[in-house]
Amino acid sequence: MRRGLWLRAVSRLMLCAMLMGIGATLTTGCKEEKKLNIASSLRPSKMPTMQTRNIATFISDSGVVQYKIVAPLWQMYEEGSEPYWTFPEGIYLQKYDRQRKVIATIAADSAKFFKNKKLWRLDGNVEIRKHPKQLFLTQQLFWDQNRRLLYNDTFTHVETATHMLEGQGFRTNEQFTEYRVIKPTGIFPVENPQ
Repeated sequence: MRRGLWLRAVSRLMLCAMLMGIGATLTTGCKEEKKLNIASSLRPSKMPTMQTRNIATFISDSGVVQYKIVAPLWQMYEEGSEPYWTFPEGIYLQKYDRQRKVIATIAADSAKFFKNKKLWRLDGNVEIRKHPKQLFLTQQLFWDQNRRLLYNDTFTHVETATHMLEGQGFRTNEQFTEYRVIKPTGIFPVENPQ
């Protein structure tokens, strides 16, 4: 009788071990299948190749510091046919002269830089301050570094020490020394001839 109980107990243990083995195989097989499905759904060209938070960096040309970039989030997409950088949480730029004095600042709610074209697109509450007393406000601005040109086709507000000007569309060189407001309206001081 003891031997019969012992054989039944061993049989049950073997049956449980077999069932657990089969269950583990099925469970593992499902997990691997899920991993394969997740991996196959990834699109590297749609994912940033680098993502950095809370950055402050300098950009130089021929050993001379040109700009300082400050941003809460910088994402680089280098895998596609047209690599680009994006600053979805805002950007702040400082432009320097050769003596490293700040000559202009640019801020925007978001920005995108198309690397091959060397083209910036600044969006949302774009504010440019050029020293000493020039202020440019708009909702979108393009900066073509190859052509050394800043432009837009949206409403732009310009203030200087002597006048205020608004209009639809804007063009300027990188130094902001020659600018044009398309379809302008403005307020200019007029001396009283009395």
